[in-house]
Amino acid sequence: MISRSEYCVVACAEAWRDNGEVLASPMGLIPSIGARLARRTFSPDLLLTDGEAMLVGLDGTVEGWLPYRRHLTMVTGGRRHVMMGASQIDRHGNQNISCIGDWARPARQLLGVRGAPVNTLNNPVSYWIPRHSRRVFVEKVDMVSGVGHDRAAGARFHRIPRVVSDLGVFDFATPDRSMRLASVHPGVTVEQVREATGFALVIDDDVPCTREPSAAELRLIREVLDPDGLREREVRA
Repeated sequence: MISRSEYCVVACAEAWRDNGEVLASPMGLIPSIGARLARRTFSPDLLLTDGEAMLVGLDGTVEGWLPYRRHLTMVTGGRRHVMMGASQIDRHGNQNISCIGDWARPARQLLGVRGAPVNTLNNPVSYWIPRHSRRVFVEKVDMVSGVGHDRAAGARFHRIPRVVSDLGVFDFATPDRSMRLASVHPGVTVEQVREATGFALVIDDDVPCTREPSAAELRLIREVLDPDGLREREVRA
């Protein structure tokens, strides 16, 4: 039986399909497994990093040094594809990881904007959200950290290929670049997704299921990339 977490891994991996030789920067466990799965299967040209200053191979062996100047060149030239998290995200892909509530007197302080503005304006950014709810998928984010489609006019490399949650996959393939339900994970209904989202999603008449991992992909996930099953702690269904 294929678990929900394994569908999520494959959905995250698909974010890097056909990217070519770009730096994959996954943030979080399931995106990291997804990036390594993509590198081992359909995106062999991806560059993987240890998250600091080294390029690494499939087994984590250091393949090269990534000095800060080169890293910035890749970022500003659109040669990096990040998968970040989001404390809030809205219909146009604006992301908040900074604070909850009024910026002047927030009810909760979070990470801060970090590199989100630079990331979203200069290279493709996808998102991974392990707990899909109305608290995360909101009508309007309390503070814009990552820039959405409605704020990115003229940004040469701005692109949000996909948002993956524990319920489904979302994109912005709509005339006004608002969020669309691209697929639901098996066992999830369209109505469940609608009820868990704080704004009106674009929903086509026929929403497909997220694709199944192949037998080879399942073997890699279970035996090579995550033999301890840590993915099941992040997504439970």
